[in-house]
Amino acid sequence: MQSNFKTDVYLNQKVIVVLPAYNAELTLEKTYKEIPFDIVDELVLVDDASKDNTSDLARKLGIQHVIRHEANKGYGGNQKTCYRKALELNADIVVMLHPDYQYTPKLITAMVSIIGHKLYPVVFGSRILGKGALKGGMPLYKYFANRFLTLFQNILMNQKLSEYHTGYRAFSGEVLRSLDLAQNSDDFIFDNQMIAQIFYKGFEIGEVTCPTKYFEEASSINFSRSVTYGLGVLKVSCLYFLAKNGISKDKIFS
Repeated sequence: MQSNFKTDVYLNQKVIVVLPAYNAELTLEKTYKEIPFDIVDELVLVDDASKDNTSDLARKLGIQHVIRHEANKGYGGNQKTCYRKALELNADIVVMLHPDYQYTPKLITAMVSIIGHKLYPVVFGSRILGKGALKGGMPLYKYFANRFLTLFQNILMNQKLSEYHTGYRAFSGEVLRSLDLAQNSDDFIFDNQMIAQIFYKGFEIGEVTCPTKYFEEASSINFSRSVTYGLGVLKVSCLYFLAKNGISKDKIFS
């Protein structure tokens, strides 16, 4: 398939979109077709030992960098590979987009613009700003858990994010290079450890309203894993509070 990618860079900054994938064959092409290739330089897809043909489809679509884990490394382990490869490619701005089509790729332009114009070094697509979460079908128990955990985190971390649990994120290369991501978990709590590291380093996070979709093919964790994740979030927030106040410092803040 012929490449859609542009040949210049956005505001003299190289933009790379990373796609942490697991069994994404049914939704990858739909996601790919909505990516704004007028500002995106390269794509990196990391297939975390999918049981379907995600990697083959990615190559067929023309995605330049397709990496396949032979053994499943987990959601956090997948992201570590994504960011490591993006930095090897000298990315100035990195957008993490799930290839399950739960988040619209059309917001990439807005998120990249905010970072490219030096307004914020990190931007999240928030499902909570506005009414995107419930309108998109987020289960009620997940919505209320999201609100509770976010309130707890904002208090302990002295921040005002609308949510900490979105999977739609953009980073400047400077931020990614400053974080010791290898110290973080390979599981879902990786996301919250990363946020804690970002705030600990003194970076700010901007947010944009993001519609979201919940449907059968979209990835989601079950109730028991959600509980484990929630407990992990509480722990990370407490560890941040202790480190920020000079009481004790966990390895993720070293």
